Amino acid sequence: MSCDASSVLSTLQAKAMETQEPDVLGTTLVEALTEELPQASWIGIYWLRGQELVLGPFRGPETEHTRIPVGTGVCGTAIATGEDQLVDDVREVENYLACAADVRSEMVVLIQSRGMVVGQIDLDANAVGAFDDDDLCVVRAIADGFGGLIDVQPL
Repeated sequence: MSCDASSVLSTLQAKAMETQEPDVLGTTLVEALTEELPQASWIGIYWLRGQELVLGPFRGPETEHTRIPVGTGVCGTAIATGEDQLVDDVREVENYLACAADVRSEMVVLIQSRGMVVGQIDLDANAVGAFDDDDLCVVRAIADGFGGLIDVQPL
């Protein structure tokens, strides 16, 4: 398994020398992931605020899903179960929230800061099975590094 997240983590660490502002670092993360995983059609960060996820920095088409209740869709399920999600075909997910009609696969990786889940990285792709276990491993390493650079308390 190839799990090299070093280029994205180096970019994040360099930006963290300038700021620890979560949305600024999040924008850097999203931009770096766009280069790292070009099969993604949409990449964003959702912050956990109480019992809902609130959209933060993202890259890709606008989405109407700027707030997602915990337990709803792939993103809300990740928070409710406390587990990352890797979905090969979103059409097989009963409570899927369609951000765009052509999205076929999704990956959601939880972000923790100080041992608490504070948000997630969400990636969509227009092909079935666009993400694999190697991609999940890379994004997991990035999420762990990112969580260590920010100081966010869950609300």
